[in-house]
Amino acid sequence: MPVRTTTPGTKNRASALHKVRYAVRHPERVPRYVRRMARDLRLRVSTRDHIAYYRAVMRDDTARSPEAAVGSASHERWLALGQMQHDYLLRHGLRPEDRMLDIGCGNLRGGWRFVDYLDAGHYHGIDISPDILLAAQEVVAGRGLQAKLPHLGLVRDLRLAALPEAYFTVVHAHSVFSHSPREVIAECLAHVGRVLAPGGYFDFTFNRTEGPEHHVLREDFYYRTATLVRLAADHGLAARFMDDWEDLPHRQSKIRVTHRGEREEAA
Repeated sequence: MPVRTTTPGTKNRASALHKVRYAVRHPERVPRYVRRMARDLRLRVSTRDHIAYYRAVMRDDTARSPEAAVGSASHERWLALGQMQHDYLLRHGLRPEDRMLDIGCGNLRGGWRFVDYLDAGHYHGIDISPDILLAAQEVVAGRGLQAKLPHLGLVRDLRLAALPEAYFTVVHAHSVFSHSPREVIAECLAHVGRVLAPGGYFDFTFNRTEGPEHHVLREDFYYRTATLVRLAADHGLAARFMDDWEDLPHRQSKIRVTHRGEREEAA
């Protein structure tokens, strides 16, 4: 498997200079960016908060292609990214008896593999988008996984209010915080400790930058690692950067969160 050859830099993708340089290098991508910019302007005035904003983004993107809506340029890439998520957690000790909460499960790019691997009833996927959850149901049926009893739930926010206390041994959020402003991440971290079982862990990916933190069209957010580690600590959680994820062909980075004071089980 090829390793990533680029590392996050100091560029600000929201700056006018970066946009001009990017347009010169990739003129074929300009029309798509203009469409996204027009959508951004429309949704800024028609939605009340970021969750509502991104729910509308997902509705629009899912109508075009559920796989593209979760960030996969092709079906082959959709399969590869799901396999990457699955294999990584298995290397880090995922067991069939684990109870998994998959935050932002999308159309089960990685989720269907977890459903298949885990004991029946042990996969719980949630998402803010009803449209992508309908696509997830199609994946369950298409893969013949109905007997594994996956739970797919629509949520209004990331307070996890309807979920049981200290229940999930593994919590997973792939490509969620990369689309979330700080207040949404803080909301999730403020509540994930309640549903995380003793000895459990919460893995999440994020867009890492070593320069100014910024966002592009309120869809893509870039954070320094230290910011998210401190935010976890603010909510009584310990966080560590997962260096070995950096060896994989994926543009995002990964942090693992546990209850403060617990020793993470050796993988």
